[in-house]
Amino acid sequence: MPHLVILYTANLELETDMTALCRSLADVMLEQTDDAGRVVFPPGGTRVLAYPAPHYAVADGGAAGRAAGGTGDYAFVYLNLRMGAGRPDAIKKRAGDALLTRAKAHFDPIFSKRHLGITLQIDEGAPAYDGKHSNLHPLFN
Repeated sequence: MPHLVILYTANLELETDMTALCRSLADVMLEQTDDAGRVVFPPGGTRVLAYPAPHYAVADGGAAGRAAGGTGDYAFVYLNLRMGAGRPDAIKKRAGDALLTRAKAHFDPIFSKRHLGITLQIDEGAPAYDGKHSNLHPLFN
């Protein structure tokens, strides 16, 4: 952990490179440091995964967008960063701000073509169960 999961309306599939967004957001996560300059997120545990939602309903289904002269084909992106507990609030805010800034920049060309909502949430906590099996972490020790 940390894991950033992106859920998005499938109508964005042809308009943006989600793999590039995943790499870009992973890089943002790996760039985060605390006040002492230590890495905030372990490289071997950092994951960014994106999933299109082929079935969705956004807002009023497009009525307001069509009334405003647009297509009414709304799009939505939900980013959820899940991390273990213990990081100071200031670090969580910096990481969230940096991730949202990068996501906004990525989707900026689409904002001129369609109505789009972006939400980023950060969740933290101790899991009830946390089983792991990986040979990735030793690469970064």
